[in-house]
Formats: sequence, C-alpha cells, structure tokens
Amino acid sequence: MLKKISKLPFKGTPEQEAQLMAIIEENKHDSSMLMHVMQQAQGIYGYLPFEVQVMIAEGMDIPLEKVYGVSTFYAQFSLSPKGKYNISVCLGTACYVKGAQAILDEIASQLGIAAGECTEDGIFSLEASRCIGACGLAPVMNINDDVYGKLTPDQVAGILAKYKD
Repeated sequence: MLKKISKLPFKGTPEQEAQLMAIIEENKHDSSMLMHVMQQAQGIYGYLPFEVQVMIAEGMDIPLEKVYGVSTFYAQFSLSPKGKYNISVCLGTACYVKGAQAILDEIASQLGIAAGECTEDGIFSLEASRCIGACGLAPVMNINDDVYGKLTPDQVAGILAKYKD
C-alpha cells in the first residue's frame, strides 16, 4: 500500500525545529541511528513531512532518498498528519466481505478526503487498516479508541456528527 504525502502545508514551529536539531546533533555521526532520529522526529511533529525528512537527511549527511525510503518502507512512519480524530476502517477479510469498502468510501465522500489524508481543518484523518481482530463485529471502524461495529454506510453521518466540534 502506497503512503500518501500530505497536501496540507507544513506548519512546524521554531521550538519543534530546535528539538529536532538537538536530536540530530546527538546522532549525526552514527548513520545507524537514522531510525531513532526519524522516530523522535515523528514524535515531535506527529508525522514525517518532506521538510522534516530534508532536515534529517542534511543534518545526518544521509541521502534524502534513504530517509524517504525508510519512511515509506516502515508502517510506523506517516507522511501525513493525523487529525484530532483518526478514523481507521478495517479492510481485513471478514470486514471487507461484509462491506467495509462501502464504509470507507462513504467516510471519504463525507469528509472530502481519501485514505491516508487529513481534513484541512485537522479534525479528521482517514486510513484503511488490516485486520484488527474484531471479526465478529464486521465491518468495523475505530475513531481514536472508540470502536464501531456491524456498520452500514447510512450510519456514517450520524457517527461522524458526534465528533464534529
């Protein structure tokens, strides 16, 4: 599954950049610390935007292609910001067979975003996930820690309304 690169503008702060630069400075002489630096960067920013990948590459004197390759290879890294409410729709076999794709499509339609994206206001992000182990509730979606099962597309609007500020 390809990772989506955020269409939203990067909004890093000077404080975040100072934190990241301190971590890079501590680790710049050991390229084996790349994953550690990237994990710390994601902790600071919440994701790994292109601008942060460039800072890491330049600061550690590692090719940008390598930083990008690591960020897209490992599932732990995100190239898009997460919304205040992160929606995850299970597309495991049981959920898929019971209509999870229609749930995902309905959410995407209502929010105006695709899987892997975040709404412009930063309220919602959407992702498709693999089996979450709740097959008896198929199809299932999570919104942060809340689990919704036995879903139908016509339930989506009401569920989303609970989270709109």
